Amino acid sequence: MATNSTTGAIASSAAHLKRTLGVWDLTWLCVVAIANLNVVPVIAASGPTTVWLWLIALVFFFLPQGISVIELAERYPSEGGIYLWAKEIFGDFHGFMCGWCYWTSNLFFIPTLLFYFVGIVTYTAGPSIGHAAESPLFFFVLTVGLLWLATFANLYGMGVGKWVNNVGGFGTLIAASILIILAAMMVSKHGMTIPARSFAIQSVDWKVISSFGVICFGLVGLELGPIMGDEIRDPRRNVPRGVLAGGVLSGALYVGATTALLLAVPQENLKVLQGVLQGVDGMTKKLGAGGLLLPLAALIGVSIIGSTSAWLSGSARILFVSGLDRYLPRVFGKVHPRYGTPHIALIGMAAMSTILIAMSFMGQSSVKEAYVTLLDLAVVLQMLSYLYLYGSLAVVAFQRPFTPGFYGKTRIRLAAASGLVTTIVGMVVAFVPSRQVESVWLFEVKMFVTCLVFLGLAGALFAYYSRRRVLAGAV
Repeated sequence: MATNSTTGAIASSAAHLKRTLGVWDLTWLCVVAIANLNVVPVIAASGPTTVWLWLIALVFFFLPQGISVIELAERYPSEGGIYLWAKEIFGDFHGFMCGWCYWTSNLFFIPTLLFYFVGIVTYTAGPSIGHAAESPLFFFVLTVGLLWLATFANLYGMGVGKWVNNVGGFGTLIAASILIILAAMMVSKHGMTIPARSFAIQSVDWKVISSFGVICFGLVGLELGPIMGDEIRDPRRNVPRGVLAGGVLSGALYVGATTALLLAVPQENLKVLQGVLQGVDGMTKKLGAGGLLLPLAALIGVSIIGSTSAWLSGSARILFVSGLDRYLPRVFGKVHPRYGTPHIALIGMAAMSTILIAMSFMGQSSVKEAYVTLLDLAVVLQMLSYLYLYGSLAVVAFQRPFTPGFYGKTRIRLAAASGLVTTIVGMVVAFVPSRQVESVWLFEVKMFVTCLVFLGLAGALFAYYSRRRVLAGAV
């Protein structure tokens, strides 16, 4: 445990953060972070039975996630969120590992958001630059440029950054709603484009089941608000309201958007990077409303920018708190003297994401395979951090004597058990290659080696900085 000097340093740095987030900011933060339309084509490409996987994940993973976040944020409302919860309950090492898996998962996920943005650009631009959609160099240059633009925008503080998140969340809501409405109009006018029996589960297909991990990953994000606990106005009141509203909206948008895409585009023709616009393009042409494509593309672009901003800023807060705890270089714990932001942590996240974008194209991988591999790596690391989330809740639920919190003992016990089981399943199936993977052996090598390297590096860094803390008299 840290001494009073370390605790005082953390409290002093946190005091420079500004409480600017209200209930609606948290609601739109949840929507823009969770309801990422870029994962919908990856999931829909596995076929209509994925709708059932969505429903299973909503009940056994997403609902328990909401209960966990609200309960733990009630008990530990300070900056750091999931990192702080694991640290308080399991100790410093596990807190560090939880935080490490959380922010490193977003090193992989943020590039997939930017890949999707570039896919939208190439699709709407037409044949003039359409060939660039399969060019790794084009994707690298554009994604890295967008990444650093988002990073510098976040340096101006949450008072500014929250509006990027809010506008992005509203853009997500409108874009997904238009997609769902178009699909409903198509069914009303032309009937079902796929037979109802295709939604029935007739056999076990591991390539379909592998999408369950991506579905669970698509549903993470309710914990993002509490990570910024010292930047929320009245967190004990606003966090539960924001989590509830954002969770309900996100779940409904995901199921509706996936079903709409399945009705719009034949499974075998669905493109993982451009699938949403592909579906909208086809439906608007049949309905005589082709003018909707460009405005919707703009809305999805705004949504992606907001999501990138949300995950970048949230992950940087984990780096920031790890720096304050001195389990990573102390420079990550610095706050910008003018803007009150963890500027070094933000720049560090962007630099490491840039390296991973370059690495994702190693071995002559296509853009499509690089995208899917980055997404699956993000799934595994995020599920590891969620094992700590549900494990923390389990400790709270089964402690003796039980201390009352936001929810009763029975509800949080069920949530902890359900969350742990579905998280383990989601992590395991992420190692099963999906239909988009062309080289299975290369996919598995990248998955296992990258995960082992990142977890080994985490252990080595913790051991090194623990010794430095002891020598400095911080423990």
